[in-house]
Amino acid sequence: MSNNYQVCSDAKKADTDEPSIEPASSYVSDQDENTVRGNWTGKLDFILSCLSYAVGLGNVWRFPYQCYKNGGGAFVFPFLLMLVVTGIPLFFLETAFGQYASCGVVSIWKAVPLFQGIGYAMFMVSFLVSIYYNMIIAWTFYFLFSSFTKVLPWQTCDNEWNTPACSVVIGRTELENCHKHAGTIVNGTCVMLNRTDLASLPGLKMLNQTLSLGYELSTDPAMNLTVPQKTVSPAEEFFNYRVLNISSGVDDIGSMRWQLVLCLLLSWILVCVCMIKGIKTSGRAVYFTSTFPYLVLLILLVRSVTLPGSIDGIAYFFTPKWSKLLKAQVWCDAAVQIFFSLAPGWGGLITLSSYNKFKNNCLRDAYLVCIGDCLTSLFAGMVIFAIIGYLAFELGQNIDHVVADGPGLAFIAYPEVVTRLPAAPFWAILFFLMLITLGLGTQFAIVNTVHTTIIDMFPRLFHKGHRPSFLMIGVCVVCFLLGLLLCTQGGMYWLELMDSYCASYSVIIIGMTECLVLAWIYGYNRLKADIKLMLGKHIGFYWMISWKFISPAALMGIFVFQCVQFKRITYNETYLYPWWADLVGWLMTLASVSFLPGIALYKICTLPGNLSLKERIKVLTKPTDDWGPSLFRNPITASKELVFTFSKANDSPKERHTSNGSCSKDPDQVNASLIPLNEQKNELNGRSTEVTIESQSKI
Repeated sequence: MSNNYQVCSDAKKADTDEPSIEPASSYVSDQDENTVRGNWTGKLDFILSCLSYAVGLGNVWRFPYQCYKNGGGAFVFPFLLMLVVTGIPLFFLETAFGQYASCGVVSIWKAVPLFQGIGYAMFMVSFLVSIYYNMIIAWTFYFLFSSFTKVLPWQTCDNEWNTPACSVVIGRTELENCHKHAGTIVNGTCVMLNRTDLASLPGLKMLNQTLSLGYELSTDPAMNLTVPQKTVSPAEEFFNYRVLNISSGVDDIGSMRWQLVLCLLLSWILVCVCMIKGIKTSGRAVYFTSTFPYLVLLILLVRSVTLPGSIDGIAYFFTPKWSKLLKAQVWCDAAVQIFFSLAPGWGGLITLSSYNKFKNNCLRDAYLVCIGDCLTSLFAGMVIFAIIGYLAFELGQNIDHVVADGPGLAFIAYPEVVTRLPAAPFWAILFFLMLITLGLGTQFAIVNTVHTTIIDMFPRLFHKGHRPSFLMIGVCVVCFLLGLLLCTQGGMYWLELMDSYCASYSVIIIGMTECLVLAWIYGYNRLKADIKLMLGKHIGFYWMISWKFISPAALMGIFVFQCVQFKRITYNETYLYPWWADLVGWLMTLASVSFLPGIALYKICTLPGNLSLKERIKVLTKPTDDWGPSLFRNPITASKELVFTFSKANDSPKERHTSNGSCSKDPDQVNASLIPLNEQKNELNGRSTEVTIESQSKI
């Protein structure tokens, strides 16, 4: 063999091992660099899609509560630190990996076939989450439609679903005025009655004006009355007894809530319509879903700061309690918030970045999206605490007693606030529209992960004509049918169970395994070379430290801490799930995590050839022959031609421009990473292999 040689052939001949795939007409345009899968139409499509994916409901209802719980402004310090040491590195790792190979979450693991189970695990997590995440959007639609009234249905206690415990809590101003006139609060209204009149009132709800100003009820034995010991706001009863009509427990499914079925159907129709042509339609939809929430948050902030008590709420949000930083729980919560907000390990980032053009600056995009997500969390925290401060002022309570987490904030606390504002229906409509756009933006990426993975797993079946669109319809129909369980009276218990187990422990294990495999087995040097080919420059030493040590250690710490702090799941801190429900939850966790050892064992057992176990593992931890950039595997639409020089020393091809020759990859060197020619040539005994690829148009 000569010291330098070229392996040239027709591009079609080089791809004889690949299935002949007809481009999907509804997914690919003539301007796309990738003639099989397509690319984002505009430069902002990817950034806004990632921002919609990262900025979700958790930024509005989880981050503010974490700040309150972990020292207010002091929590921002570990939050920002975890963003730098784990959030940005993991985000950049997945987007660079997906952009380099232009593959879905399963087929991309041709890079390290032994760990292809990571891709299947990501697919399963996204599939399970897509089922219940749309249910939350369906609840929001229910609230939105209920807001188109003159008087909000959760504003009073005289509805058919209300119980004797329901009480309209009046504001501080009304209460003080009532006190001045020696009045009595009855059913949320100040009335002037004597004791005889009070005793004759059915369903009396007299508030103890000395305790909590509206939550605890007083009793008077002289009246011989039986009254509830704690009142419930009409907003809470509307959510529990009107929207959910919640049953007694997870084992009591009850009847189907047909209003929720219709709202869930509407949610899936919207997802399907916006995703019907893949990124070509979703890339346009995210221009609205990613920007509209900021407009609403800005409007809410301007309105809320004019309310009494709002400044106190914002001050509470930013006032640091430095002693909290000495607790390990605070640092763990910061890492968890970053991890679940940016969502590495779910597969969405790999999927979205797989549609990038090969030379896209994914490092810049990672910085923009991660910093944007962080600033959004802080901005949303200001808005929410301004509102909470106002609610605390009205109720005469400390902010500690008003702060809510999760759905309780979105569907109970905020609806309670808007009833106290002029033009209450307008503010309710605005808020729930914001929640819908936040939810849809995240749901687009989750469903896209499921859809893209199936297409990449079965290219012969789904890569033709309008079949991807029919597949999208099929995915949405299946997820809608599986989500019908959540539309029952016991659906809330099942949603809480799925949310606690489907994407908690499993995502941490997946993310940690992914980071270790790419940094240690695939190799940092190979990653560095791959990224160099895309960005045209080397990445710094910081990324090696993060990917090899800091990020895996942080994820391992989160996992261990969560295992130590494990408690059996409860709903609303009052209902303890039965043991069999926890078992079902762990089975949902295993439904994704079990792919990691399962696929590895399958690969080892089915690898052809009379090889020892050690040899099989060695083969399966090397990239397959068809691993590499899509520009290397598929015809290239761009006009330039590429030459790759492979080094015998480290299998590192080097890129340069050439003026002639139509060449394909050397089959003996297909596992090499790609390094541009402007770097020094790595040689062994002066020998190298040069491979030229001429770009061709498929038209």
